[in-house]
Amino acid sequence: MINKICGEAMKKMRMLSTATQGAIILFAFLVALLPWGCQASVQQTQGKPALDVPYEPTSNTITQEMLRIANVTSADVVYDLGCGDGRIVIMAAKERKARGVGVDLDPARIRESKENAKSAGVTHLVQFIEQNLFDTNISDATVIMLYLWPEVNLKLRPKLLRELRPGTRIVSHSHTMGDWKPESETKVEGHYLYFFIVPANSTGTWRLTGPDLSNPASLRLTQKFQMIQGSMSSGPGAYPVMNGRLKGSSIRFVIERMVQGVKEIRLFEGNISGNVIVGTVKNQMGNTVSAWKAIRDAATAVPIAE
Repeated sequence: MINKICGEAMKKMRMLSTATQGAIILFAFLVALLPWGCQASVQQTQGKPALDVPYEPTSNTITQEMLRIANVTSADVVYDLGCGDGRIVIMAAKERKARGVGVDLDPARIRESKENAKSAGVTHLVQFIEQNLFDTNISDATVIMLYLWPEVNLKLRPKLLRELRPGTRIVSHSHTMGDWKPESETKVEGHYLYFFIVPANSTGTWRLTGPDLSNPASLRLTQKFQMIQGSMSSGPGAYPVMNGRLKGSSIRFVIERMVQGVKEIRLFEGNISGNVIVGTVKNQMGNTVSAWKAIRDAATAVPIAE
């Protein structure tokens, strides 16, 4: 059969002009020289998705640790971006009763995930979406799980900061987020797991009120991820913000100032809700001395570092 096919092909080749035969031979030669990656790109145009990261399953031990680090409960919605066979959201549903969404661009992985969810009896808690993770609406997530590549993490970072609510927890398997420092890192089976919490936006100028503050008082803040800097103006004095930090929507910083020749240290703690902060002020002994409230001029807020 093969000899017959080859014979027919040679017969048709003889019917072509010499120039045409040469062009065909040259094209075949160039294709043979293409590097594997280029040939893969040709295949991708023939129906196969161009994947950002190749499939590599996470071990059950690491999966369990990722769920522990994020403190996943039945109140959570867990998104796994690049879900592979769906094991992370399936385990979150089966062991912690959390809802889950798995996203993957590979239709074979999505089919496998759905089959695995059915076998585990958690189809009422999880769903799987065949989609590019950069196009996925993740705004309802309370937990994000990642096992991507470093450059993909960096490309994804602005989306995470822009779309996720303050306090959303992120666990990244093996790779960091560049200069966004993790809250913690854990080593399991030779792999590092990095834990992040999406910070609120504290940037801009805030007008402060409180019985422990001279009026008018204002707070000017800049922010790089969860780290904040700035100054507080109260009466004639201006004082730098020290040890400023965010953890989700919670904010804390220290102000030192001289009052009647004595250094006074105050710890400001509060919770950001839109353009309002409400909290308490503590002295150096840790005792609450007053409440405080701040209202932001919305026009002064800028996007946090991405």
